Amino acid sequence: MPLSNSPRCASSTCIYAIVYGDSSFSVGFFGMETLTLTPTDVFPNFLFGCGENNQGLFGGSAGLIGLGRDPISLVSQTAQKYSKIFSYCLPSSSSSTGHLTLGNGGGGVSNSVKFTPLSTRSQSLYGLDVTGICVGGQKLSIPASVFSSSGTIIDSGTVITRLPPTAYSSLKSAFQQQMSQYPTAPAMSILNTCYDFSKYENITFPTISFSFNGDTDVEIDETGIFYASEVTQVCLAFAPNRNDSDVAIFGNVQQKTMEVVYDVAGGRVGFAPGGCS
Repeated sequence: MPLSNSPRCASSTCIYAIVYGDSSFSVGFFGMETLTLTPTDVFPNFLFGCGENNQGLFGGSAGLIGLGRDPISLVSQTAQKYSKIFSYCLPSSSSSTGHLTLGNGGGGVSNSVKFTPLSTRSQSLYGLDVTGICVGGQKLSIPASVFSSSGTIIDSGTVITRLPPTAYSSLKSAFQQQMSQYPTAPAMSILNTCYDFSKYENITFPTISFSFNGDTDVEIDETGIFYASEVTQVCLAFAPNRNDSDVAIFGNVQQKTMEVVYDVAGGRVGFAPGGCS
């Protein structure tokens, strides 16, 4: 039902608008209903948006689930039941199956999960402190101030990881050095490090890993290194921000096949390989 008499509304009809890190957005009406997730997990007076104008790389999805830290997210509104804990695994392709789990799934957190503390830069987003990037096992020479000044968030709704230009330039240069045997291809949108693999049956490419505060090293799955439109245009799945001061984003392509665990109450995010295929 519409929130016609709520003190949060400026008029008889509530309008909401939200813009995500990759400039996709949703605009529509604000409402309240009973949310039923299972026969026993029922949440009355659940606040939600009914999207009328949704634009971005949503892939034909019927809607968006708000998993942030703000008071009206699914995480916050179901906190009494799920204790502000959730996890997901994004599959490598549409033919594979991922999952979203609210709560701890009936058991404890696996010992394979490596946690990093959430930064306190944002009260609604999930901030992480990046301490380094490795390409082919070699740590890049990126000044610590590059990431500490801009800050980084992890966002399941942003497709491509966005890096400060200084960090991206270092990543691009190291990657190109180890991919010099392959012909290059034109840029694809924001992706400007692309290759033509049409004449090759087997491709070798370097590993990429991120280091986070707490000595947490996360190696990107091989399916999260490239973004391909076709075999003649396969691009490094990272892009630069406009300025070093812009917030960096750890996007969903780089999270593929990982088990990503959000312990919001505990102030930490964890990663484990092999969460799905």
